[in-house]
Amino acid sequence: MADDQPSKKRKTESTLEANRAVFSEDENAMIDLLLGCGQDHLFESWPAPGEKDDDKKRFLAQARVCDQGYPGGIAAYVKNAKKLLRDSKEGVNPFDGWTPSVPAGVVVDYGDETHVALEKTGMEEIGDAAFVLVAGGLGERLGYSGIKVELPCERATDATYLQLYVHSILALQARAGEGKEIPLAIMTSDDTQAKTLDLLERNAFFGASPEQVTLIKQEKVPCLTNNDAHLALAKDDAYALQTKPHGHGDVHALLHTSGLLKKWAAAGKKWIVFFQDTNSLVFRVVPGALGVSKEKGFQFNSLCVPRKAKEAIGAIAELAHRDGRKMTVNVEYNQLDPLLRATINPDGDVNDEKGGSPFPGNINQLIVSLPEYKAQLEKTGGSIEEFVNPKYADDTKTKFKSPTRLECMMQDYPKALDASAKVGFTVFDNWVGYSPVKNSPADGVGKFKGGNPTHTATSGEMELYGCGARVLALAGAKVAESVDFAANDIVVPAGPRVVLHPSFACTFDEMKRKVAGGGKIKILSPESVLVVEGEGVVLEDLTLDGALVVKACAGAKVTVKGLKVSNKGWTYTPASGGDEIDALRGFVVEKNETETLVFDKPGEYVVP
Repeated sequence: MADDQPSKKRKTESTLEANRAVFSEDENAMIDLLLGCGQDHLFESWPAPGEKDDDKKRFLAQARVCDQGYPGGIAAYVKNAKKLLRDSKEGVNPFDGWTPSVPAGVVVDYGDETHVALEKTGMEEIGDAAFVLVAGGLGERLGYSGIKVELPCERATDATYLQLYVHSILALQARAGEGKEIPLAIMTSDDTQAKTLDLLERNAFFGASPEQVTLIKQEKVPCLTNNDAHLALAKDDAYALQTKPHGHGDVHALLHTSGLLKKWAAAGKKWIVFFQDTNSLVFRVVPGALGVSKEKGFQFNSLCVPRKAKEAIGAIAELAHRDGRKMTVNVEYNQLDPLLRATINPDGDVNDEKGGSPFPGNINQLIVSLPEYKAQLEKTGGSIEEFVNPKYADDTKTKFKSPTRLECMMQDYPKALDASAKVGFTVFDNWVGYSPVKNSPADGVGKFKGGNPTHTATSGEMELYGCGARVLALAGAKVAESVDFAANDIVVPAGPRVVLHPSFACTFDEMKRKVAGGGKIKILSPESVLVVEGEGVVLEDLTLDGALVVKACAGAKVTVKGLKVSNKGWTYTPASGGDEIDALRGFVVEKNETETLVFDKPGEYVVP
């Protein structure tokens, strides 16, 4: 007959006591901590001393890592889990008592006078900013075996996302003034830490100094097997906790515990810009958004895009509670519609007279004011409001189909702020600020058939080119219209393949000063390719029908004046199979003929 629970517990306690002499003081303290949290089951299969002692120590070492990686330790994790699991079982509505409204924010029209003024303000602040890249994920969801930041964001230059980001920061740094080094922190995970460091070291940190780049590794959290918040053991290892990622909200605690916030504050930094791993366009809008933060005094500024009703993207809303509390936060799209129906609009999440939702779409690119942010995290230890999403085995909600865990999101930071904190948003159009690559080709087909953005490597590349072409057109160039391009069973608009390296221009005003207006810059065909790199390049008069690459080193001033290029150019040919990179995009690039102008020595040059 199987032991009943009391006798099993007594047996476990007896075995543990016999094992105590095997362990150090710290290891015994970890055992006591777990027992105090009701985790006796973790030790039920432990044999007598002398058997599996190394495995027991390995288990306790892992538990210690989990304890140190969570604000308040495992005891706080279990306590929080019990409450959230109870609320989930009882169907508690997290928005009960809250009424939504459209918060205060700024909608920016890229390239107009207001935007140019905002960029000027932002560039005055950029030397006092630090950047944080959230890059804890692998590319498995995309169909890529490496880390996502190693993916090329386009095939014209094969620049990786991390290369683009570092070069963007260095370009901003070059314009920030003497002695203004802009730091970058990268949040990694067990899956990405070594590979990210290797990518940086193999490429000499893409021109950054190793000291200005800091990797902060996110630890995983234990999984939970039931509503009593019992921690789960790994399926194939009785001496290992089953763990999963806690979510990108951990970035706040890591910045606090790593000491980076103190270091940055001591160096005079005033702002932190958070951005995601595969959005190639984000740096186009950073200067203007930072200008908004400065002018509006925002402690927390969410970068947003226009949103359609019921679109699968979180929305920024101001919530007012019946007890008087207020907060401006992200509301997930599947929560917004029922919240609106229950409060201010029986029709729920619907478009307004302008054809869009009045609630802007949150893209998880954030700007925070460092002094208030640092003070807040010193109070909270970096803990962020969590949620749990167990998959129940049946309607009794007493058993899970598989272990669950607590999760948190970086955009939920404002939930801990008081009503006096100035929280707002800045909206830019998608074409200039938001082109994530987060779906596999197969998933992209489903999105495409549903009439939704595909957010694939195919769309991401063509949108990067399209942004460059459109910025040139706004600056006064005459650019060929885009045509439909089919690859991987989706169709996307594709115009001239324009790649404007960050060194060329960081703001629209700088772009206008370097690109002649009045149609003097002509890109005649949608298949033409233009790659421009170098702060000293000026395009005064150019007619292009083919492929042109212009690269100028620091100190080289190159004026393109009266240049006419007509060649066979490059061919973007739809293809299936091939290596991972080609398969993700669904096409290959054949570089038939290219006019290449490289200026690798300082000096003044006029072309032709």
